[in-house]
Amino acid sequence: MRANQMRDLTEEELADKYRGFKDELFNLRFQLATGQLEKFSRIKAVRKDLARILTIMHQKQQQAQVASGGSES
Repeated sequence: MRANQMRDLTEEELADKYRGFKDELFNLRFQLATGQLEKFSRIKAVRKDLARILTIMHQKQQQAQVASGGSES
């Protein structure tokens, strides 16, 4: 999923995607450990998607904080 598409999602939808990717990463690691994994590149892709989601969630929190006039901490 592209970052532009993720930015259009709400925080709840991002949290759902995050949980889904975490579950997928767990399953991929399990398959790797048992020798059943066929697409090793999928692990890297899922990790990057997780990082994108966390970055966008953080950016949205920062924007909300600035919009509410809160101080940076």
